[in-house]
Amino acid sequence: MEFRTATRSDVPAVLQLLADDDISRERGFGDAPVAEDVDAAIWAAFEEIDADPNNELVVADDGGEVVATCQLTFTPGLSRLGARRMTIEAVRVRVDRRGSGLGSDFMAYALNRARERGCRIAQLTTDKRRDDAHRFYERLGFVASHEGMKLVL
Repeated sequence: MEFRTATRSDVPAVLQLLADDDISRERGFGDAPVAEDVDAAIWAAFEEIDADPNNELVVADDGGEVVATCQLTFTPGLSRLGARRMTIEAVRVRVDRRGSGLGSDFMAYALNRARERGCRIAQLTTDKRRDDAHRFYERLGFVASHEGMKLVL
């Protein structure tokens, strides 16, 4: 298993992983062909992530097959005495690979990237309905210490 930065050719597989989820489908993701303007926005987002040294789109590659993904964002901050933090987002492990230890190995890779980048905090958000994910993150040592909020613009 290789954990690596995603390339442009990985984007379709990443999108497939992101869409293979009941909550994502409930939000309308993955149900229909991607509209042209959305397709353009996805490619623009990938190019922006790829060019930004504080963002990494990561995949787990098993012999040329993308089986997991996440996005890592590294943020400097003044709080906590200037602590740099890493935010982990859009974590997906292919359904048939869950429970195999891949998720734990993938998160260990992500946390190692945080340490390499000088981060003192790793944080993530997860939908309140993802009970399995909550248990998984808690087993890794994450603590539900804050209440997150979002505003769709």
